Formats: sequence, structure tokens, C-alpha cells
Amino acid sequence: MLNWGVFLDRDGVIVRQIDHLNRAEDLELIPGAGEAIARLNDAKIPVIVVTNQAGVAKGYLTIADLERIHARLHSELEKHGAHLEAIYYCPHHPQATVIEYLKDCPCRKPGTGMLERARDEMRIDLSLSYLVGDSTSDILAGERAGCRTILVRTGFAGRDGSFEAKPDLVVADLSVAVNTILAEIEIDQ
Repeated sequence: MLNWGVFLDRDGVIVRQIDHLNRAEDLELIPGAGEAIARLNDAKIPVIVVTNQAGVAKGYLTIADLERIHARLHSELEKHGAHLEAIYYCPHHPQATVIEYLKDCPCRKPGTGMLERARDEMRIDLSLSYLVGDSTSDILAGERAGCRTILVRTGFAGRDGSFEAKPDLVVADLSVAVNTILAEIEIDQ
């Protein structure tokens, strides 16, 4: 039996958007994000992060740095009784300065590779799932994968202008997105 889930971009959706988050101590949750994820957890909905991490490809951080950042993300979420089922990331970029990550990767959003990997590994039905993001690449990836898409007005708020993408819904932040998701699936909050 297939499950459905909620896919979240990391920066600008769960954590504050800063230029080149490369130190775990600089990670800061957006107000209300931990509680919002906890509400999804309480409803038994898998929460999966899908995040482009071009900073690795451009030499701003290493995979070890990224792992420390993600460990900090897990610990910050735990303070709110929240957890993530998985974190998928793409460290590649077509203009990488770190040669091993120089690649036009199908996982890099707006590609759907991370979503497809989650589909296969976690038995997720993408057509029943949601993707919440703050950039046009997030929304386009969700569209291409067949997810319902929600753009939040935190982070880039869709103003990055990188791609032509139209979300199914635009809301203030992750908390409102989760309220909407829970209302749409008729789960008592």
C-alpha cells in the first residue's frame, strides 16, 4: 500500500533563509515551523525534506558540514516534539567549483529526482502528496512530480524568478500551509 506525504524545502520554509548556511550554529527555525511539523507528525503524515545544496558544489560547505547542519535541524525540531522521516539533498550544480559535484543532476529541483527517490524508498504516492516551498524551483519540481504545491511567503516567497511556475496555493508560512493540508484531508487538528 502506498502512503502519501508532505515534502518541504528546507531554507526559507523550515529554517530562516540566509546566504550560504554553512555552519550548524547559524541554523534558526522560522517561528511556528517546529510546531507545524509536529502537527503533521501527530496526524501520522510523513514529513520529508527535499533541498538543493549547491553550496557543497560551490565550496561553501562540505558534506560533513551539511550533516552537522541537518543534525542541528533534527535537534531543533525535537524541541518542538517534531521529527522528519527523511532528508534528501542534491549537492550538485552545473556551475560547480568542486569538480566532483559538477553535474546537471536530475535530483536538483526543479528536477524531480529527490521526490522520485522518496517515492521509491518510502512507497510514497506523489499524486496524493504535497510539496511546500518558497521558490519557483520548488513549485515546478512539485508540479512535475504531480504533487499539490503550496508556496509560502517566507524565504524567497516565489520572488526568485528562476522558473515559470504557478503554485496551487500561496500562504503566509509553513504553519498556515499545514493548517490547509490538515483541513483538506479532514483530519481533526
